Amino acid sequence: MLFSHLHIRNTVGLIGEEEAVRLLKDKGYRILERNWKMGHLEVDIIAENKEAIVFLEVKTRTSDFKRAEQYVDSAKKFRMQTAANAYIRANRCQKYPRFDIIGVQLAKDGRNVLSITHLENAFMPKMKSYGVPV
Repeated sequence: MLFSHLHIRNTVGLIGEEEAVRLLKDKGYRILERNWKMGHLEVDIIAENKEAIVFLEVKTRTSDFKRAEQYVDSAKKFRMQTAANAYIRANRCQKYPRFDIIGVQLAKDGRNVLSITHLENAFMPKMKSYGVPV
């Protein structure tokens, strides 16, 4: 039973990521990476447009209890920021980094897309402020 539950969850996630990529391409983004990993860190999609390099988390759900994007907690945001820093350094990115969330709502059967929401600038990285000696 556990295997079938994991298989269904992975399939739902893949459908959501495919829908997210389709939406981004329709909006003119260029997909740079999918499921980019470094150690234990992962970013679902890394894309760019003219202004920014965009790190995206895709959340796909078949229930309507909460919007899919509401499942991105502060720990996930921190891991995304850490991964983004590593990606930016490794690839010498010059564009402004942005963090987006795409929420995909599927019908209970897990096949039909009911809605897709792209939250641009969904969150800003936490920055430490250091005093500058005068």
